Amino acid sequence: MDAVFKALADPTRRQLLDNLHAKNGQTLGALCEEMNMTRQAVSKHLAILEEANLVVTFRRGREKEHYLNPAPIFEIADRWIDKFERGKLRALTDLKKNLERDEE
Repeated sequence: MDAVFKALADPTRRQLLDNLHAKNGQTLGALCEEMNMTRQAVSKHLAILEEANLVVTFRRGREKEHYLNPAPIFEIADRWIDKFERGKLRALTDLKKNLERDEE
């Protein structure tokens, strides 16, 4: 679980996960284009996400496709968030979003 928290702590890695959530099965090249980063930088971030089991890869010929694995995030939610009352947390989150929208 520590590896998952470490991986999620970085905004770039969270953006990579968001990109994979939007379009799963992307190659390194496709992810680099979306992130506007070098291959080496994206590769380093993906390695940390893979260590945390948040990203899994499959080879398709010469290409390596990256897929989001949400299971570790679910385990965190199951262990930590379910301890609290989900309904109250949802209401607070909705309130926060509405207030932020009104400020714009």
